[in-house]
Amino acid sequence: MQLPKLTPPADPHVVQDFFVPVFWGITDADEIAAFARAMAKRMAGGVHFADNFLSWGRNNSMFDDQPFMTAWQGNLGDHAIDQATVWRRYILACAGYHAVQLEGDFVECGCYRGTAVKVVVDYLGGPEFPRQFWAYDLFEHDDSDPHHAMPEHGPDLHARVQARFAGYPTVRIVRGRIPDVLRTEAPQKISYLHLDLNQVGAELAALEMLFDRVVPGGIVILDDYEWSMGYRAQKLAEDPWFDARNYRVFPLPTGQGLVLKR
Repeated sequence: MQLPKLTPPADPHVVQDFFVPVFWGITDADEIAAFARAMAKRMAGGVHFADNFLSWGRNNSMFDDQPFMTAWQGNLGDHAIDQATVWRRYILACAGYHAVQLEGDFVECGCYRGTAVKVVVDYLGGPEFPRQFWAYDLFEHDDSDPHHAMPEHGPDLHARVQARFAGYPTVRIVRGRIPDVLRTEAPQKISYLHLDLNQVGAELAALEMLFDRVVPGGIVILDDYEWSMGYRAQKLAEDPWFDARNYRVFPLPTGQGLVLKR
C-alpha cells in the first residue's frame, strides 16, 4: 500500500496553536474558556486547549501531518466534539499507520457515528484501505443498557453509518451487542483494536474475546481509560486484567490508554 507521507512544515519556526472550548464535566464552560484564553496569552507557542486538557510548548504535530489534516477536516461535519478531539484522532491515525503494516484486521468496538473509523481509513487510503475494518455498535439505546445514551442513538443510525461507508469495500459495519456478536462475526487476527464502549462489562468482554487475537506488535487503544469522570470503573477493572497478563497500559493525556501487544 502507499503510506501517507509527511511533508515539512511550511514554516519550521511556526507552531500552530489550537483552541476549541469544548469541555465535559463542568457547568461554567464560558468562564473556563475565558481563563484559558487569558493564560494562553502568557504562554509560549504550541498551545492546545480542548477535550479537557491544556498544554503549551508542544509541537502539536498533528497539524504538520497534511494527509491526516485532510482526513480529519474531511470528517468534521458540524460536530464540535470531532474538532475538539483532534489529538485523540491523531493517536488513532498513528496507531493505524503502525498497524496497517502488520498482519491482521482492524477492529473498533463502539463506533457510534463511525467518525473515528473513517478518519483512520481516509488517512490510510480511503476506499483503497487495504485491511478489513470491523466496526461494531448497537446504534440504539434503551434504559436497560448500562452505558449512557449518545445524542444520535436511534433506529436510523445504523443505516446512516452504513451509508457513510458506501464505496469503502473493506469496512464492515456490524450491528450487535458485545460480546454476543463477536462469537459469530469477528476476525481471527487483529493488528488494531480500539475499544470505546463506555462501560466496563462490555470492554472486559471484548478484551477476553479479542486480545489474544491481536498479533505481536499490534496496538490496543482504550478510549476511556484515563478519564476519571464517569469511566474510572473501566480503569479499575482493566488494570488488574492487564496486570494478570504482565501488561501495563500507557495512560495518555488525551484520556486514552494504549497497550502494545508482544
